[in-house]
Amino acid sequence: MEPQKSHQGEYDPSGEWPSLNQQESLPPLSESEEEEQENELWLMEQFRADPAPNYPRLQYGETIEGTIMRIDRDSLLVDIGAKSEGIVQLREMQSLTPEQREAFRIGDELLVFVIQAEDREGHAVLSIDRARQEKSWRQLQRCYERGETVEAPVINYNKGGLLVDLDGVRGFVPSSQVDGISRETDAQKQSDMARMVGQSLVLKVIEMNRDRNRLILSERQARQDVREEKKEALLSSLQEGHVCTGMISSLCDFGAFVDIGGADGLVHLSELSWGRVNHPSEILRVGQEVQVYILSIDNDRKRIALSIKRTQDEPWATVGERYHLGQVIEGTITQLAPFGAFLCLEEGVEGLIHISEMSDGRIQHPREVVQEGDVVQARIIRIDPTRKRIGLSLHLSPKDETGADPHSDDEESKDQGCSGSDNEAPRLIV
Repeated sequence: MEPQKSHQGEYDPSGEWPSLNQQESLPPLSESEEEEQENELWLMEQFRADPAPNYPRLQYGETIEGTIMRIDRDSLLVDIGAKSEGIVQLREMQSLTPEQREAFRIGDELLVFVIQAEDREGHAVLSIDRARQEKSWRQLQRCYERGETVEAPVINYNKGGLLVDLDGVRGFVPSSQVDGISRETDAQKQSDMARMVGQSLVLKVIEMNRDRNRLILSERQARQDVREEKKEALLSSLQEGHVCTGMISSLCDFGAFVDIGGADGLVHLSELSWGRVNHPSEILRVGQEVQVYILSIDNDRKRIALSIKRTQDEPWATVGERYHLGQVIEGTITQLAPFGAFLCLEEGVEGLIHISEMSDGRIQHPREVVQEGDVVQARIIRIDPTRKRIGLSLHLSPKDETGADPHSDDEESKDQGCSGSDNEAPRLIV
């Protein structure tokens, strides 16, 4: 049977290729057709040289970048450059919020973790959750080694502290490592932790064990590190003798710590007030704004000594304008001593009522006449602003005041020996 030919001499599937003479009669190819034919020949040569494409061999535990090809209700189809696409099931993207999942679009790039190289249908089984965890663990390890801080939202809490999420890795912050949690009752503690859910905290990794999935963080240490950095810069800019504004950050038995812009300085008990102060809580509260005077700066030990009372006028500087000999004043008994009682005239100014000036008769101890806290009237019998001392008497009627004070020398030494704390106001002994 004769092979069938087309009217132009092209190959007919039911017949044979055209003869050489017939091929010579075909019209010449255009430049674009010649270029296309050359490309086809090149691809054919490449296929003959390597008939199987060089797809990467996937392995469990790999984290690779992929591109979303299809979005289904409960899965994602992801192109990962393998011979077939990978599948991310809904259960492998639980670390994402519903809003994050809804924001996915075809063509978005995605980091995935290979759980299985190929399932029964030939698809790679992938996970977004494990990819986020892997990336997060690596970042946390770097932060832990370098001492860097991280930021994480509080997602829940338990009896011992706060739970935070760090891109798929759950961390624990003990309540003792959070500044904003009360140390008083358990009820207050639980209330404080519940209030912090949803807040974002700056934290420092203090312990991590990936094998045990254990990650412990501290807000307190993170804040301390930040404050140390600020303190370095602040120390170089502060000058002794300057006055600045600060905020009371904490109180203790020996004074108050004041935050002056990223660094804490100490106001010793003796520098809180010109008057007598037994504990800082008597005149200050945490969070209160105060003016402080910079006493000294120790760059080596990174310590700043501050004073509150030196931002105020010293009451003894003008005491001569408010008090005079023979004046009868009213005050409160602040302290009893074997040789007399101290009377507070005003904040920062105290005088001494000698035991001989308490009664017409002989007494063994001032407690026989007055008690601490009593409000009494007394007459000024001596003023010495230079030495910051005032002598007082419970005898309101004037007596002979021309002679030398027989009690001045010996009782002065007794006064100094029983002065107690450093913050007591200077007194005049008579």
